[in-house]
Amino acid sequence: MTPSIEVARKLSEIFKVMVGCLVSDRDVNRLLRDQETVERWRTLDELPADDRSRILYVVDGFIRDAKARRAYSAAG
Repeated sequence: MTPSIEVARKLSEIFKVMVGCLVSDRDVNRLLRDQETVERWRTLDELPADDRSRILYVVDGFIRDAKARRAYSAAG
């Protein structure tokens, strides 16, 4: 099923990207298929800026740690 241009427009507004990014075969397209992630981003987007900033700070820390673990395990 191919989403309508209206769906693409709405998604581009949610993710603050151009519609072209949504229809390409790049990673953004793959990420949009994960509905749990999409719903989390929608919820995050609705929060006040201070809350959103704190949450992203924590998420960034988890991502940094996961990348470090992956780098160390690949090196060993």
